[in-house]
Amino acid sequence: MSNDLNKTLNLKDAISVVVGSMIGCGIFIVSADISRQVGNAWSLLLVWLIAGLFSLFGAIAYAEPVLNIKENGGQYMFLKRMYNDFVAFLYGWSLLLVIQTATIGAVCIAVGKFAGIILPQISSSIYLIDTPILKISTQQLFALFVCILLTFINSKGIKYGVITQNIFTVTKVLSIVGIIIFGILLGCSYDVISSNFVNTININDFNYSDLEIIAAATVGAIFAMVTWNNITFISGEVKDSEKNVPLALFWGVVIVMVLYLLINVLYVFSIPIEQIKTAPEDIVAVVLMRNITGEAGKLIIAIIIMISAAGSANGLIMTGARVYYQMAKDKLLFENLARVNEKTNVPVNSLILQCLWSCILILFCGNYSELLDYVIYAALIFYVLTSIGIFIYRLRHKELNKKINSLYGIFFTIIGSYIIYSLTLHKFVNSLKAILIIATGIPIYYIWSRYGKKSTCVKLKKNVSYTQELSNEVSNDNR
Repeated sequence: MSNDLNKTLNLKDAISVVVGSMIGCGIFIVSADISRQVGNAWSLLLVWLIAGLFSLFGAIAYAEPVLNIKENGGQYMFLKRMYNDFVAFLYGWSLLLVIQTATIGAVCIAVGKFAGIILPQISSSIYLIDTPILKISTQQLFALFVCILLTFINSKGIKYGVITQNIFTVTKVLSIVGIIIFGILLGCSYDVISSNFVNTININDFNYSDLEIIAAATVGAIFAMVTWNNITFISGEVKDSEKNVPLALFWGVVIVMVLYLLINVLYVFSIPIEQIKTAPEDIVAVVLMRNITGEAGKLIIAIIIMISAAGSANGLIMTGARVYYQMAKDKLLFENLARVNEKTNVPVNSLILQCLWSCILILFCGNYSELLDYVIYAALIFYVLTSIGIFIYRLRHKELNKKINSLYGIFFTIIGSYIIYSLTLHKFVNSLKAILIIATGIPIYYIWSRYGKKSTCVKLKKNVSYTQELSNEVSNDNR
């Protein structure tokens, strides 16, 4: 299959995409909700450790399909080769409908939320339009602006998207490292450590229901890490992708895992667990910085979270559009989504579609917490399907010599399956919503398969006619 997108990203760029997409605002927010669910500092740290190991096992396991399935599209193409068009379509459909776009919308809303700390005029309670049908707050308007601006930057070429990503990633990593160092030097308290850890949990009292609660509580931590797979979406644009994408997956997840664990250790070493549970608007980092620096800490954290969330949104916008582009090339979506702009060499139409739907979600589903559970549930289903598919692909292609230790895939599958089970048990309504979202793709797929127009990838080149492009595609398909 021809590759219509240029290989322009090096290893550092790829790591930046992994780290920058993963680190959003979750690390600053979700520890409050996790602590309310698990009740103590030990279990809070355990949840983050489980989420980190889960992501690391997955990243290592995903190196195998990266090495053996070389077409563009990443996880979408993995599912296509492991199973069939139907499963791959359901993943791409879910990605477009909620997994990618809702996450983009959520982090753009977070940018607006924390911009409101700096500019009070940006607020969820100040409405520009206030009707029974539609309400648009200044916070939503700011989120729309962020989404559209980042899409515009990425539409100008992947180099602009990557430069933006690198700036955001370096800035927020240095900021988090600064918070950790600053907090260790000035924030840690012996009294807090004693109250949070001494005699707070008895291993003999730990039972199976506690394990289920911990598994369900990992949703928040996984939400803060879940996008590590996005680098596979643009693997076709990474130089020496067989080497650099697996390395980016590994080192990107390790960097984020270490940073997340350290900042949560800092939380429980500096803040009593009850204050973590009741942090204003769940922003634990504000409590931390306020304890150290006073009210100025609130402003510092707001700026850091804005940068962090915007960087995450940029990475999601850049990578997600490549999946819809590949689906259109595979004749599973409208042909216009497969068009690559001649000057910028990016799938602009796919970027626009993704932006439009993200903006609709911002307008009509503008609540960060409402999106969390069913986004993760849907994503986990396809993560587990992919990890199982690795073994299916091995059985079908016994000639493969590029294999990763099976234990990583097994652990990833077991942990992911158990979290899905626990979510179904403890958060049934939101789990059902996720299943229904995925299920909407079933009739769409069969309607499209029967009546949809055959899609052809067309790259807009000078001096090359549409007929030539169509002829070349038909030739490639016949091979």
